[in-house]
Amino acid sequence: MQLTPEELVSEFHDAVMELYFARKRIVILEAENAELRSRLATATAQEPED
Repeated sequence: MQLTPEELVSEFHDAVMELYFARKRIVILEAENAELRSRLATATAQEPED
């Protein structure tokens, strides 16, 4: 399948936009993961030992 220069630019733009939003989502997930790890560490530290 041959793409015209305009189609190639459009495909490239779509890929760049997908990457942009994926990176934004990764940042959100990393922050959520860090918060959950912190809560888990706090909860684990507060557990009474038998």
